[in-house]
Amino acid sequence: MNIFLYKKKFYLFILFYSLFAILFALYVEYVLGYKACKLCLYQRIPYIIAIFISFIGYNYFKNNKILILIIVIFSISFFISGYHYGIENNIFNEFSGCANESLETIDKSEILKSLNNSVASCKDVNFKLFGISLAGINLLLSLLIVAYSIRTLVCEKN
Repeated sequence: MNIFLYKKKFYLFILFYSLFAILFALYVEYVLGYKACKLCLYQRIPYIIAIFISFIGYNYFKNNKILILIIVIFSISFFISGYHYGIENNIFNEFSGCANESLETIDKSEILKSLNNSVASCKDVNFKLFGISLAGINLLLSLLIVAYSIRTLVCEKN
């Protein structure tokens, strides 16, 4: 298969995979009613960026800089999801942004307001798919995309 056609299909795959990942996360959060923690929200950022980068890559598929951007984006996704997965499995301590500080509030109206706006704890796994948290699935899939992207980059140079 022609390497350029191969790369074009790869960018199309990344585009649809990223769209699916974002839509699925929104479905889990808003339709199924599972609250997303801050790290869950941070994990969406690389996918949003990947949608735009893969669209550009699909149209300018001969430029390797776009493929390198995909590698960087999903490497960041890998590290964020790895950190989140580590928090879920008590490998890392939960960072302060995940903790709910509503207990330190004295005013009743502030307590009610903070309860309505509270975020889920990063260490609690509320939703699993095939027995794996979404952070774990993101960790595995981001690693696969990075490995596949590097393979594509290396194969093109040979």
